[in-house]
Amino acid sequence: MNPELIEKVTRLVVEKLQSQQTSDVKGQESSAGVKFWQHTSNPSTQPSKMAVEVIKAGKEDTDSLIKIKSYQNTNALKMTSTVKASHDKNENYSKKAGIDHPADPVELEALKSKTPARIGVGRAGTRPKTDTWLKFRFDHAAAVDAVYGDVNDELINHLGLFKVNTMVNEKEVYIRRPDYGRKLSEEAKKIILAKCQKGPAVQIIMSDGLSSSAIEENAEDVYLSLQQSLKSLGLDMGTPFYIEKGRVAVMDEVGELLKPKVVVLLIGERPGLVSAESLSAYLCYEPRKGTIEADRMVISNIHKGGIPPAEAGAYLGTVIQKVLKYEASGVSLVKKQG
Repeated sequence: MNPELIEKVTRLVVEKLQSQQTSDVKGQESSAGVKFWQHTSNPSTQPSKMAVEVIKAGKEDTDSLIKIKSYQNTNALKMTSTVKASHDKNENYSKKAGIDHPADPVELEALKSKTPARIGVGRAGTRPKTDTWLKFRFDHAAAVDAVYGDVNDELINHLGLFKVNTMVNEKEVYIRRPDYGRKLSEEAKKIILAKCQKGPAVQIIMSDGLSSSAIEENAEDVYLSLQQSLKSLGLDMGTPFYIEKGRVAVMDEVGELLKPKVVVLLIGERPGLVSAESLSAYLCYEPRKGTIEADRMVISNIHKGGIPPAEAGAYLGTVIQKVLKYEASGVSLVKKQG
C-alpha cells in the first residue's frame, strides 16, 4: 500500500475524531467499508454507532478521494449523575470485596466481617481473580514453609530450653508416620531423665509440631506469660524443654518419665490458608501411655489474629490451677465441675 495514502488517511481520521463534530448523515454505506467499533464503552449499554468508513476510489490513483464518515450516537455515551454515582459505588465495592455488583453489599460485608474464610472473592469467568489467586498462592507457600521449616536455635537458647528429638529423623517421615512423632528417641529419654526435675506440679514442653512459624511467632510470649502466671499462683514448675518434630501424644511419654501432675505442651498447629502461625496449648492431668484424647484439653488459635499470646499464657495458669484442684482434665474435669 502507498505510504502517502496511509499517512493521508490517518491524518484525516485523527482530525475528524478530534473535531468532536457529530454527523447525522444517512447516506448509503459502502459494503467495502471497514468499521472500528468503540469496544471500550460500557458493556451494559448499547454499542455506540461510531464508525469510521474508508472508501478508496481507485487502487492505482494515489490521489483518489478519501471519504471519512463518522457516526456517533452521543446519547449512548451519556451517563446521568445518578447512574454514574451508582456505578462508581459498585466499582469501589468490587475492588474491596471482589464481587462485581453484589446484590446486597451490606449483607455481604457483614458476612465477610464474621470470618477470615475466603468468601465473596468474586471470579473472572470460571477462574478466581488474579489478586485472589496470588493471595491463595502466598498463603499456601507460607503453610508449606511452616510445615517444612525449623525453629531457630537462637530462640530455644534464649528461652533457656534444651532440645531433644522424637523417633523422627526427617520431615517427610514425620508427615507420613505420625506415630513416630509420639515417641521419644532413646537418647532423648536419657537426656530428659538426666536434666529434668522429677515429679513437678507442672511440666512445660514445646514442640514445632506442624508449624515452626507458630513457635517462632508466639511461643515466647505464651511461655513467659505462663511462667509469670504459675509463679504468682505458687505452682511448682519443672524443667522446660523443646521436642523437635513432636506430636500431641508425646506428652504421654514425658508423663511416664517425669511423673508431673500436669503437662502443658505448646505446639504448632496444622497450618491453614488463613494463618500458618497458629499455636495450641494442650493440657493433661497425669498423662501416661494409653491416655485417651477425651482427657486432654486444648486452647487453640493462639496468634496475633486469634487469642493474643500473652493473654493465652495468663489464662493457662488459671486452667492449670483448676485441673490441679479437681485432679482431672478434659471431659473428666467437666463432669467433676458440673
